[in-house]
Amino acid sequence: MQNIIDRASGLFFLIFGLVMYFFVIPSQVELDEAGMLRPDTLPNALSVIIAICGAFVALKPAQVTLPPPRQMALTLVYVALLCVAIYAMAYFGFVYVSPVLALLIMLMIGERRPLWLLGGVLVLPSTIWFFVAQLLERSLP
Repeated sequence: MQNIIDRASGLFFLIFGLVMYFFVIPSQVELDEAGMLRPDTLPNALSVIIAICGAFVALKPAQVTLPPPRQMALTLVYVALLCVAIYAMAYFGFVYVSPVLALLIMLMIGERRPLWLLGGVLVLPSTIWFFVAQLLERSLP
């Protein structure tokens, strides 16, 4: 039964990645030659990665068991945290919410080393800001 579920989810993500690449991204991304990178570069790359990973899962499903209930509960908390963060970004903006979100996620997965926490809170959000706002010249929420 698990193989059928893995194959179905793999096919779903294969089709999802292809639909995003061929239909959604071309119709929703405005091409602008002002920036250093084309605005569809990153979404196209990510949709190809999703499609390739979906194909791998469909062709060779993993032999796994269901995770323990505690891990499932942490996953639910993680998804709820992401939803709250997306909502908060609409009011406070990416610059203020993303470092807090990064810190909470890192603490939630058990990271306690100060240097890693500092890097995750400062380096990752500022790198995202640099690529999106500066290189792609797109605004963040």
